[in-house]
Amino acid sequence: MRNIVRRTGLFTLLLLLGTVVSAQDGSRKMAFSLAEAQQYAIDNNRTLVNASIDVRKAQASRWQAIASMLPQITASTSYSNMMGYKMDLGQMQISMPPYATFGVQTSIGLNGAQIVNVGISNISRKMADITLEKSEKQIADQVETLYFAALVTEETIRLLEENLASLRKLRDITQASVDAGVSEQTDADKLQVQVSTMENAVNNTRRSLEMAYNSLRLQLFLEDEVDIVLTQGIDDLLNLGSTAALLSAEFDVEDNYDYQLLKQNTELARRQIALTGWQNGPTFSIYHQYSGRHNFSDEPTMNMTPPNMIGAQLSIPLFTSGKMTAAMKDARLSYKKQLNSLENTELSLNVQHRQLVYNLRSAIDNYTLQKQNVEVAGRVFDNIAKKYEYGVASSLEVTNAGTSLISAESNYIESLLDIINAQVSLEQLLNKR
Repeated sequence: MRNIVRRTGLFTLLLLLGTVVSAQDGSRKMAFSLAEAQQYAIDNNRTLVNASIDVRKAQASRWQAIASMLPQITASTSYSNMMGYKMDLGQMQISMPPYATFGVQTSIGLNGAQIVNVGISNISRKMADITLEKSEKQIADQVETLYFAALVTEETIRLLEENLASLRKLRDITQASVDAGVSEQTDADKLQVQVSTMENAVNNTRRSLEMAYNSLRLQLFLEDEVDIVLTQGIDDLLNLGSTAALLSAEFDVEDNYDYQLLKQNTELARRQIALTGWQNGPTFSIYHQYSGRHNFSDEPTMNMTPPNMIGAQLSIPLFTSGKMTAAMKDARLSYKKQLNSLENTELSLNVQHRQLVYNLRSAIDNYTLQKQNVEVAGRVFDNIAKKYEYGVASSLEVTNAGTSLISAESNYIESLLDIINAQVSLEQLLNKR
């Protein structure tokens, strides 16, 4: 289990150095690779701090259960003053002077329920560990998704700006032809509409990029004035070779966090049967008590308190009016219910794995296809644009080629997001990082 309070010294040093260098030019910037961003989010996430506290609480509960079976020592003291009273025994009076008592009692009590409770506390600690690891994985996956989303949005802006530059060039050429009396104004107007539409698309995408970075800031717990610099690009992270390797990765349900938690819950239900049974079992206890007394007077008096005493007790419930029988039946039914849930979850996870493999394979195929379509649509658009410059193609052909290029680029961007989402989903199921 990764410790939430652990800090990687080298990572932190590099991060601080990056911040100092950025501050020299008057701006606050923080640069992250994907792995650095994931680790930074894990180190600074308050939810994980609470999950780590739950682990320590589970450890404390375990020691409470163990301590209940160890000797318990209690010390006590008291002071009494009978205000000069003397006990009258007929021909003799016995003084009752002020006195103080002190004692020490050592005891130990054992029953089967205590032993079972230790086992239950161990299960609770394991579940806390699993929950912490699951939370860390979820945060890392969220950062990965947002990191890719920002990169994809930047790629979208790059493609749109390339198209915008081409359209502006064609518009200027057309307007020059109109001014020379060679072309009609409607041709220039049509291209101006496309330019305006593309400019609006670029502006909208820039706003989407800012939303993506704001979401990443929230995940990293950064202030809003901090500029995030992503040091890795799509080509660095989108490795189709490693992505395709996920398709052949063996799926073991034991590695899945949800299955692990449910399995521990099932074991907890099984232990609950034993705990319920031992609640009707015998309890054995033994104790030793030392008592001392000090009189604040030299007058003769009586002291009937023995200085040392030992004792033992065995308690056995005999009749509970069917209460324990009903409790045992309830515990067994709960355990059976958990077994059914565990079996259903195993089947469901296997089916889910098959579906996620199919989704990733389809996403890879679609990405390959859409990438080729963008290249083809780009060449077609460039060819039509050149013909238009020489007066061989019409403005309508340019419009259609531009529309086809934009559609191909949109499908390409969508395929990028699909392959990233499919990859993250499969990694979550396989517990890969």
